[in-house]
Amino acid sequence: MKIIETVSAMQAWSRAARAAGQRVGFVPTMGYLHEGHLSLVREAKRRAEVCVVSIYVNPTQFGPKEDLSKYPRDFDRDRKLCESVGVDVIFAPTNEEMWGKNGVGSSTWVEAAAVSERWEGASRPGHFRGVCTVVAKLFNIVLPDVACFGQKDAQQCAVLRRMVRDLNFPLEFVVCPTVREPDGLAMSSRNVYLSPTERQEALALRHSLELARRELAAGRTIDEVSAAMTSLIAGKPSARVDYIAIVDTETLLPVKRHEPGRTLVAMAVFVGKTRLIDNETF
Repeated sequence: MKIIETVSAMQAWSRAARAAGQRVGFVPTMGYLHEGHLSLVREAKRRAEVCVVSIYVNPTQFGPKEDLSKYPRDFDRDRKLCESVGVDVIFAPTNEEMWGKNGVGSSTWVEAAAVSERWEGASRPGHFRGVCTVVAKLFNIVLPDVACFGQKDAQQCAVLRRMVRDLNFPLEFVVCPTVREPDGLAMSSRNVYLSPTERQEALALRHSLELARRELAAGRTIDEVSAAMTSLIAGKPSARVDYIAIVDTETLLPVKRHEPGRTLVAMAVFVGKTRLIDNETF
């Protein structure tokens, strides 16, 4: 496995692989890898001959009050995990390599406005502009034929899918199922922040999604489902709802009634100081 730190070397490696007739699979990450990331690697390897994982904590997608400095990092652990699943290259650039000598930021930004304004976009202003810009840059650096993302970040997937379509990136965009802990909590690098009590109360996210499934199947209205979910989460002392969104899977606009297979229930919940997200399509 190679570790590449510069843009020019990464582009050269990918061009050589493609010239040799190999499809390049890509999994962009911010590191502190877990089984969710590894499942994306396995899917990328299933669809391509070689696989690149980027490990880069992107400052431009963090707000001024968010956890950039505290975001968990352990490159040696990540390297060993990548080796264990057969990753061919880790692309691990510095901020200067990604953004130039003038520092983090860019005079050119990429936005997918229509699908990024609500929910995560409203709660984290500028977040999706940072995500789109860095992913667009990574696509131009890694030159992948296929890129894999996790369904846990449902709105991010919708935003990036729109970006890929609108900017004509020549790649296959793949969304893979959310990977969960045995008790149902969605795997996340931020789970490490939770105290033992908070970790138990964080299960309210999964339980509220199961409640939504039952309530929608029983014919409850969208408002009734949202209220029931909010009530369940409010029963946990350390939990606070940021938003609960019951929306169309494609447009991410609120729905007035449940249409099986097209209703996305998504949420962001603070458990203690840790902000967690989860979703399911019903």
